Amino acid sequence: MNDKTIRLIIIEDDPILLDTYQQLIRKAEGIDVLAGYPSFEAAEKNLSTLLPNVILLDVELQGISGIEAIPLIKGKLPDVYILVLTVFESEKEIFEAFGNGASGYLTKDCTAERIIESIRDVHEGGGPMSRKIARMVVKSFEKNNDSPLSRRETEILKLVAEGKKRNEICDQLFIEKDTVKSHMRNIYSKLRVSSRAEAIKVARANKLI
Repeated sequence: MNDKTIRLIIIEDDPILLDTYQQLIRKAEGIDVLAGYPSFEAAEKNLSTLLPNVILLDVELQGISGIEAIPLIKGKLPDVYILVLTVFESEKEIFEAFGNGASGYLTKDCTAERIIESIRDVHEGGGPMSRKIARMVVKSFEKNNDSPLSRRETEILKLVAEGKKRNEICDQLFIEKDTVKSHMRNIYSKLRVSSRAEAIKVARANKLI
């Protein structure tokens, strides 16, 4: 085994899938499947000994979920690449996974070739995603071009959503408090809401910020 060999651990709670993944990936050149585990708890005690550089991780695990396990794994192995392989396709799981430190996200309808290609890709610093997942990620960053808010109103609401206080917004944008108040009144009117929380919720739901 040379320095370029990918040291892989698989964490998957379905024993049939776990065995299938191990058999298929072991046939791939340059990938050493170190071990397979049914849960994060089962893998945890061996992480520091085996020192994988890529982990293929399921989300729906018994005990600690895959999403919850990601930061725990990164705490032990900061440089490890985590490639999520799951049936979940909701925005919540996807962004929680990436937010917690995942490097890639695949769905289980991927072919063996695609999984192996993604393991190599993530090891080289890439961010592989299934096509459907990639479309969802791109769509989430698209802003609504038909927003009723002006550029300044959008700017202020973004800062409000970040938890900035009125005086902080004034300092950052070099405007007066009365100006912020006026913009906020306009925002409430345009979005038909009566509070900051409602304004943020409506703006996010409609991709205005």
